[in-house]
Amino acid sequence: MLSPITVFYSVRGSFAYLGQQEIARLARQYGRPLLHKPMLLSIVVPETGGIWFTDRHPARVRHAWDDFQRWAAWRNVPVVPEDPKNHYGPMELPSGLVVAAQKSVNAGGKGDLDRLAFEILAALWRDDRDIADPAVLDELAGTCGFDGPALREVALGEAAQSEVVANSREAVDLGVIGSPSYLVEGELFYGQDRLHFVEAALKRSAA
Repeated sequence: MLSPITVFYSVRGSFAYLGQQEIARLARQYGRPLLHKPMLLSIVVPETGGIWFTDRHPARVRHAWDDFQRWAAWRNVPVVPEDPKNHYGPMELPSGLVVAAQKSVNAGGKGDLDRLAFEILAALWRDDRDIADPAVLDELAGTCGFDGPALREVALGEAAQSEVVANSREAVDLGVIGSPSYLVEGELFYGQDRLHFVEAALKRSAA
């Protein structure tokens, strides 16, 4: 089996949402599994010299939002018209749910992990839903073929939560500076706007 494309991202990441369907498409096209690594930007950003989003100058915040809207139109991905009211919130349950789903799929369980990752991101950035709400996550998990309550039980366990922190530490060690970041055979690409470089790397490897 070919090595996976590893994706480091925040489950509340706007640009992770924009890139999720495209990285999943590239993975299918080039026969690569996706390895999902939900991480905490509260660890990654300060440890790599970044500035927390809410501490940025208003001009930088405005530019980031405009860029988000432009990229959404370019990728034909529907998004909320303004900053969602649920933008900020607890990370433990939605991050742990992706970890739990990854473990379930790795063990041969049913469910579409790539779709679940997308639906969690879309619930926030397309629909402005509360992705820390157990009922919302149960619904999304069920839609993607998982047992939502069973996943939630694993998601909030010590092992899953420790893995989210470990993903974040691994990201820092690799030089990840933000969400999303894609790792292809040791080569790191930051941002969904670098997915054409990801595709080029996959083409080189396939050749």
